[in-house]
Parts: sequence; structure tokens; C-alpha cells
Amino acid sequence: MFRPRVAGLCRSSLQRPSSAWRKLSRDAPIPSHATPSPPSRTQRRLVQTSSQFQPLRPPSPDSLGQPKAARDFKRSRKWIRRILVLSVVGGTLYLVDRQVFASGVGRSLRTFGNGLYVAVDYKLNFREKPLLGGTVGDLHRRSAERLFDILRSNGGLYLKIGQAIAMQSAVLPPEFQKMFARMFDDAPQDEWKDIEKVIRQDFGGKSPEEVFGVSFSGEEGKGLMERTARASASVAQVHWARLPDGREVAIKIQKPEIAKQVGWDLWAFKVVMKVYTYWFDLPLYSIVPFITERLLLETDFESEAHNSETMRKLVNSEPSLKGRVYIPTIYPEFTTKRILVTEWIEGVRLWDKSATTGRWIGGYGAGSPGVHGAKLSQPDMSEVRRQLRENPRMERLKPNRETWKGRNGKGGLGLSSKEVMTTIVDLFSAQIFKWGIVHCDPHPGNIFIRRLPSGKAEVVLIDHGLYVYMTPKFRHQYSLFWKSLMTFDNKTIGEISEEWGIKAPDIFASATLMRPYEGGDGRTKSEILREMEGKTQAERSFEAQQRMKQGIRDVLADEDKWPKELVFIGRNMRIVQGNNQFMGSPVNRIKIMGNWASRSLFQDPNLPLTERVAYLWRHLLFKTVLLASDVAFYTFKLRQWLGLGGGMEDEVEARMRAMAKDFGVELQHEIFEG
Repeated sequence: MFRPRVAGLCRSSLQRPSSAWRKLSRDAPIPSHATPSPPSRTQRRLVQTSSQFQPLRPPSPDSLGQPKAARDFKRSRKWIRRILVLSVVGGTLYLVDRQVFASGVGRSLRTFGNGLYVAVDYKLNFREKPLLGGTVGDLHRRSAERLFDILRSNGGLYLKIGQAIAMQSAVLPPEFQKMFARMFDDAPQDEWKDIEKVIRQDFGGKSPEEVFGVSFSGEEGKGLMERTARASASVAQVHWARLPDGREVAIKIQKPEIAKQVGWDLWAFKVVMKVYTYWFDLPLYSIVPFITERLLLETDFESEAHNSETMRKLVNSEPSLKGRVYIPTIYPEFTTKRILVTEWIEGVRLWDKSATTGRWIGGYGAGSPGVHGAKLSQPDMSEVRRQLRENPRMERLKPNRETWKGRNGKGGLGLSSKEVMTTIVDLFSAQIFKWGIVHCDPHPGNIFIRRLPSGKAEVVLIDHGLYVYMTPKFRHQYSLFWKSLMTFDNKTIGEISEEWGIKAPDIFASATLMRPYEGGDGRTKSEILREMEGKTQAERSFEAQQRMKQGIRDVLADEDKWPKELVFIGRNMRIVQGNNQFMGSPVNRIKIMGNWASRSLFQDPNLPLTERVAYLWRHLLFKTVLLASDVAFYTFKLRQWLGLGGGMEDEVEARMRAMAKDFGVELQHEIFEG
């Protein structure tokens, strides 16, 4: 009974073709010449056919529907075109900026981007508990590193700006102070082919051989010149040369990119300071035009030559400095806006303390090489020319003139650090208080020390690009202000501070002396200490930085009255203090400067005779006041000699640190370390 049912089911299935088979017939026709093989048992179960055989045919075109157009990818092609156009335009602008403006536009954009990042970071996180976590110290640290990276990568005037800030960085947070201490590393020098272009451009297409009469291949009758720089700074580099007449010169050549970058750099500096002035509500922009004007003049070597000749005449006319200070001779026939040629100076840099004070083995009655017209040991010209013919790429041609150091190289000039620093402090005090013409970049690299045949020290001052010219009225006021600080004449201090638009005379007095001023009424300090009473160290630190912001407003209260020259005069005095501290504080710097300030008042030819006589009488009384500072100075010297402490400058700094710590501020002055 079961078998008939199955057989009937199979027959009915074979008689009705399934829809799946009909679809298979249409989609996959079987060629007519193909002979189907007998289906297997499994195939008979799956494949169903109708009773009438119908051959499979391909589908007609009508059954396939209307054709569709191919995709043209219009949006993709549009974006590809945009990317290509932007790439070409961007690449063209980059090349134009690089070749025409020496990457000035790119440097400015980099400055704006980083400046905006730092500004936003401070706006969000400069509070007791930063929004993004961490501490205020972490905020200072990452901002300092970002600022350092942008200054170093941009180079040029950015390095000058960084160095200018570095010398005033003692009031900045410690993270910034440590970062700025690295701003005095040597700048990389440019390749000779780029330097040669500057010479050709400034001398009407003439080659260095034609301009200076030198030969790089050892020609007879020609001078010598080194193509590798002896020193490289942010703006220029210095090459040694020996002219055909035997003069040895230092050829200072401005780096070619500076002329293209200076406009963009100063503009970017102005924009950033303008934004910061508005955003942080600080009166900073008022001093920016004066700073940029000074920095711009520093790139003009004709202006530097003028400053140098002016200082040379002033030094030679001052009996107390003549013979102790030397300004190198300028050769105007080789001087342009980007090239400055001076006599070559053989000497010891101030930062080489061991070579300055080491034992002299050069012989009695002999001075160091080149001092006061003494002939320098000449190179063997025939041998040098022979070597140049064999190897025109020789880099070092100047003879070594350090035989006075002895065989082991441990000899020195045998000079007293006290004598050296006395001359240095006298020189810059005369500039500030007597002449009103101030060299604003007296760091140790710009000061050479030489030994006279008499055994005395001679200070050589170079690099006269950054100068400030004080008006007679301001110079007189500054001299009177300095003297009043030492006599605790608070009335005069207050009057001058008010005329300068300063609301916090006691803070400004401490900043001027670079030590705590103890003659004021202490209102500012008392107010700050009262506000910080009972607060934690973190709260005091944050509050102090807020107060510092207000202190800047108080010092720059009246932007129109505030003397802009104070920026660079303060820089000069800070560097001189650092030099004295570096040499072990051998002189009473404050006494020497106070004496010059008082002397300049009765020696001022612009004052009436009666007033000068009155100042002379006060100067004689003032000399007794200076004795008190000598007592303190020699007390510190005795302690230093006994190993019980540092010198006077170290003690001054320690007291400044202690005073600042009361305000929650950490001061650091290690500018020249390393």
C-alpha cells in the first residue's frame, strides 16, 4: 500500500514542471548539440521536466529592460580637481615664500598658530585647578617648551627676541627661566655660497676676491680669507681675513635670509603682542614699537658702525677709561648695510674665567697678542699659498696665537678679576649716567680681555648694533633716581616715579637696584602679604602670579609717560650684574654705579653752574654713604674667603629670592650657567 502512493506522487511531480526549473531553462539554456547524459537517481529527484520538450532559448533584448548609463563619478572628479588645484597653489605659494621671503610667511603662520595655542591654553587652565588636569606648573612647562621650539626653529630675529627675554626672565616662572637659559647656544652658520651672494649684491656684483683683494687658490700678492665662519650669531657670522696690505680684519656678514625675514618677523611680533595685550589685559603693546625699532636698527650695519665710532670717541675722551677700554677700528670703505669690517681682535672672552686669571707666562713687559698696535705673529704666506694651491678648500688659515698659554695650555693673562670687573662696571656706568649712550648687549661673548705690557687689564667691547640714546632730561632723572635709591630719598623717588607714570615705586626701586629696596614704606609688600596670609603654597603661587600681572599694570600705568628706554637699560644692568656674579662678585657694583650717578649730576654741562656746585657738595656728602656699602661688601668677601657663603652679588640674589618667595614667586638667575 505504501509503494503505490510513492509511485503516484513521483508521476504527478514529473508531469508538472516546477517554477524553479522553468527559471533555470530561461537563464541557462543548454546548447542544442549537447547530448544530455542519463540522469542519476539523485538528479531525477531534483530535475523536473514537462511532458513536452521545449528547447532553452537565450532571453530577448526586450526582456532585459532599458540600458543604464555608466557611472561618471562627478563628485569624485570634482574633489580630485580641487585637491590638485590646492596642491599646486599651495606648492607654488610655498616655493614663492621660500625663495622670495625666506619662509617669512610660513614662519609667521607658525608663530600665530603656536601663539594662539598657548593663549587658549592659558585662558582655559591658568587657575588653581586647571580644567584639563595637571597643575599650573605643567601649563608653564609645556608653554615654555612650545615657545622655545618656535624661537629656535624660526631663528633670525626670533633668537634675538628670545635672548632679550632671557636676560629679563628672572621674574618669569621657573619653567620659563630654565628654557630661556638655552637661548644663548651658538646659532648655525650659513653656507659660503649664500654668504658670497650677499657680498656680490652689496658690492655691485664684485666677488669677495675683488672686494677684499684675497685669493682662495694661493695667488701671489693677494690676501687670505677663511670661508668658514669663526663665530655665528642669530643675525650674522664673522669671517677672518688678511688684506693684501697686511691688516687682519673681522668681516661681519649678515645672513642672506635676514633681510627677507625681518619685515615679516617684526610684523608677526607686533600682531602677537597686540593680541596678548587685548586678551590678557596687559599694557605690553605700548613698548613694542620701540623694541622693534631697536631690533630693526640692529640689522643695519651702517648704524652699528656709527654707534661704534661714537663710543670709540667717547671712551678716548674720558680720562678715567682711556687706556683701560678699547673699541675696535671700523674700516668704512668695506662697510655696507649688511657687511661690517673691523680690525681683528685677539683676546680672551669674558666667559673664559680661567684664561683671564690664570698665571701669565708670556714674559715680563710683554702684552697679549695684538694689544696696542703690537704686531701679530704673521702666517707663513708662501707655505699657506702652497697649501691653498694643493687644497683650495682649506678652512683654517689664521695662525694660532695662544703660545702664551704654555705647552699644557693652562696659562692665562694673569689679571685680577677685580680689575677686569671694575673696568667693565665703570664703562657701562659712564654710558648710562654720563653719556646717555648705552650698549644694550654686553653679554660675555661681546667682551674681550687683553693684557697690556704694563700688566694691566684692557677691556675690548664689540658688537655695537643694539644701542639706546637717552635724552638729557631722562638721563638726569635716572641719575637722580639711582642716587636717591642709595640715600633712601623716598620723596624724590616718588616724584620721579609719578612723572614716569609708575604707581608702585617700591617694586620699581627693587627692580632697578636688583635687590630689595628697604627705604620705602613697604605698602605694596604689606598689602600682598596680608592677602596671602593663611593660604597654601599652591594658592600663594597662583595669587602671586596674579599680583605680578597687576604689578606690570602698576609699573606701566601710564603708557605715554613711561620711558621706553628703561627696557634696554634694565637689560644692560642685568647683564652687568650677571657678569659680576659669574666672576665671583669681585667688585661692589652698586657702589661704583652710585658714584657715577652722583658724579654725572655735578659734571652735567647742561645744568647751571649754581646747580652743579650744589650737586658737587651733595656728592662729597654722598661719598660717606658709600662707605656703608663698602662695609657690607667686604663683610661678604670675608665670608666668601672663609667658605661661609657667596659674594655680594650672591647675597643680593639670595635676598631677592627670599623677598620674592614671600610673594610666592620663585626667582632664578642662572643665565650664564653652562
